[in-house]
Amino acid sequence: MLKVACCWLYAISKYGYPPSVPDTFAALEDMARLGFTNVELEGVRKENLLTIHSERAKLKSHSERLGLRIINFCPVLPSTVSLDGGERKEGLELFEVGVECATYFGCETVQLDSFTPPLRFKGESPYKEAIKFARPFQVEIDPAFSWQEQWSVLVDTVKRCARMAAHAGLMLTMEPRVGEMVSNTDAMLRLMDHVDDENFYAVLDTGHQNAQKEILPLSVEKLGSRIKYVHVSDNDSRTNEHLPLGKGTIDWDGVFLGLAKHNFDGFIAIDIGGVENLDEAYRESVQFLERLAQRLGL
Repeated sequence: MLKVACCWLYAISKYGYPPSVPDTFAALEDMARLGFTNVELEGVRKENLLTIHSERAKLKSHSERLGLRIINFCPVLPSTVSLDGGERKEGLELFEVGVECATYFGCETVQLDSFTPPLRFKGESPYKEAIKFARPFQVEIDPAFSWQEQWSVLVDTVKRCARMAAHAGLMLTMEPRVGEMVSNTDAMLRLMDHVDDENFYAVLDTGHQNAQKEILPLSVEKLGSRIKYVHVSDNDSRTNEHLPLGKGTIDWDGVFLGLAKHNFDGFIAIDIGGVENLDEAYRESVQFLERLAQRLGL
């Protein structure tokens, strides 16, 4: 039986980025009303993360009253990969706060992003606010910027965060995302090789990886048992839209048969955003997964 969860993109799409504390409580109520029992939660940058940390007892109690379990916590902290040593130190200290939140909530995983490198964007930049779709970007590379230095910082940060997570009994995960330093399956594999820590795992994000023109069943085969969590949304591979399942071109049979081959038993989290009739999109996608699982005998 598939273990289905609701991604925090639901709350972001409905209430803004990041949702206020009252809206965070409301979003959890909405998720329970939709029939979910497993959900994600995020802490976005310093102020929001510290607020979530200070409200963690109320959030946990509220979730339990609603019959919800928080299974993944993501501290969104671009400073963790900053080339400025002071900023990075603070980012890592805040990530430890995120680990405390994840442990307190009883999560299985704590998630780290690879973030966008410090390029000079002309106009729009990725993830400056919430995720946006189908946006072109123009950049200038600072002559002083060194990719190798940035990569070394990323590797060191992931090593540190993997150790923090392991010490707390959590698995550290990361998803390849369009526009970030780790944007596809092979970049993820390269990072895993360099980090060389068994407590560092992949999130398979079908929306982002389809937008990267990946053959998703091959992505599953490449990552294999290193996949510990799955985000599911659909698109036509031309943009990184996060549409309801079945509304794009993703080979869902191939993805789930591949996951079954590698005995994946983690959560499948619905990750839809930026669509009309958001609640209905989540309901329909749960039904899509149920029909898929029944048809494939999963």
